[in-house]
Amino acid sequence: MNNSSKKRIGILTSGGDCPGLNAVIRAVVKCASHKGWEVYGIPYGTDGFIDIANGDRQPEDLKLYEHGYDIPGLLQGLDVLQFLSGSVLGSLSKGNTGDPEIAEKIIQGYNRLELDALIGVGGDGSLEILYQLAQKGQWKLIGVPKTIDNDVPFTERSVGFDTAVDTVTEALYDLTFTAASHERVMVVEVMGRDAGHLALHAGIAGGADVILIPELTPIVNEEVVHNICHKIARLHQEKRKFALVVVAEGVKHQDRRQSRAIGDYVAKQIKAYSKHLCDRDAIEFCGMQEVDTRVTVLGHLQRSGTPSSFDRLLATSFGIKAVQLIDREQYNRLVVWEGGKVESKPLEQAIALISQAHQQQRCPSPVDSNGFMVQSARSLGIYVGDPSAWNTPQPPAPTVEVATVEEASQSSL
Repeated sequence: MNNSSKKRIGILTSGGDCPGLNAVIRAVVKCASHKGWEVYGIPYGTDGFIDIANGDRQPEDLKLYEHGYDIPGLLQGLDVLQFLSGSVLGSLSKGNTGDPEIAEKIIQGYNRLELDALIGVGGDGSLEILYQLAQKGQWKLIGVPKTIDNDVPFTERSVGFDTAVDTVTEALYDLTFTAASHERVMVVEVMGRDAGHLALHAGIAGGADVILIPELTPIVNEEVVHNICHKIARLHQEKRKFALVVVAEGVKHQDRRQSRAIGDYVAKQIKAYSKHLCDRDAIEFCGMQEVDTRVTVLGHLQRSGTPSSFDRLLATSFGIKAVQLIDREQYNRLVVWEGGKVESKPLEQAIALISQAHQQQRCPSPVDSNGFMVQSARSLGIYVGDPSAWNTPQPPAPTVEVATVEEASQSSL
């Protein structure tokens, strides 16, 4: 370890990529360079340490410089890193650190670099892995939260979330016109894993009529489908023959199974159940027999795009804060956004919450079911899983099983 005031620090990005990672790297390098420190970029998360331990990469090749990413040509000094998505260091979304031999290799690589501290930019899973390695290897670690899921404890915002909300919102705007032109119900499936932050924020901003998130509608049961159809029927009565339904990927089937195609499942349930309601001659559901549904899965587009201004500012502030914590020798901290300011929390406390949530197979930082954003959605008349929002009595649920409903939807295509 370096005992002088000139520190030698490392930085890595781990987990799924998202907009703003490069802005964190840029801020760390610029801030640390102004202090006369050395910064080493670890390629592809913890795998980079294995390469170093095996001699496949040399420490001097990993050193980062303040102007290390100039575009070649005559225009020297261009600083474009904060505008780029992805990670120039590469990232790792799956690790085998549970294997003692692999963990030992990672620690060997860390020790060979002789780092004074490591800045780990990651989501809840990555931070948990890095913390475990840090404890085993006695590293001095600073965690920086990044995830489009926005589910890291203690921080109101994670790097990448704001841009992902913009991306989904823009998609919803575009799909609204297609839905209106063809009088269709557009079901849009968005990421978020077992958290509904992305679906909720983008759904409100994008003008959704229905937003399904795990915290409020953990399963798509008959009650949920009925209320979705009731919302669509009310729109029809108002001479609006289209609707926009946003569903988070963490919402489960009626049998509590999680599926990679929850959007398709919801679309089929709406189509089949609306026909069932119409066949019952319920007046409010007249005209529902021809509900046309379409599904759009945005997928990894949500991880891409030029970082928003807020994400660049957040990433920059987080990077600077991480360097400041190292300068003050305040280690094992998590940089957070709290009350409009950049603060830090004990990493140990955050990891304890994350580990407990993972063991219980739940989200470590879910949407507040009574929070301002949920209340805002309800105030706008968006169906978010609150049956009391509708005063119309619910008819008896059909006696058919879920599989039969799906068959009915297939036969009506």
